Amino acid sequence: MASMIKGIPVTLYEITVIGKDEFDHPIYQETPVTVENVLVAPVSTTEILNTLNLTGKKAVYNIAIPKGDNHTWQDCRVDFFGMSWQVIGFPQQGIEENIPLDWNQKWLVALYG
Repeated sequence: MASMIKGIPVTLYEITVIGKDEFDHPIYQETPVTVENVLVAPVSTTEILNTLNLTGKKAVYNIAIPKGDNHTWQDCRVDFFGMSWQVIGFPQQGIEENIPLDWNQKWLVALYG
């Protein structure tokens, strides 16, 4: 039976180190990949304040990642709703077998830039 809850496709920009500059700092490359069925929901006032106090960034949305996804999300850029967002903090994650729906990982995102 198909789930009644449906996510949206988002573009995740995975970060890869491709070399070093003349000062021995890493050079990064972003590789866009479309991830289907990502849930997006506004954060609560408490989450906004807690994240702002801990990271200095204002969380705007929670994104829920489908089970089985193996992309790296931490500190990456993600595009949805016509805007770019930065994944912040660490995920809340559950045990796949114990979660009844299609998602088992939740991240916070802040406006990119």
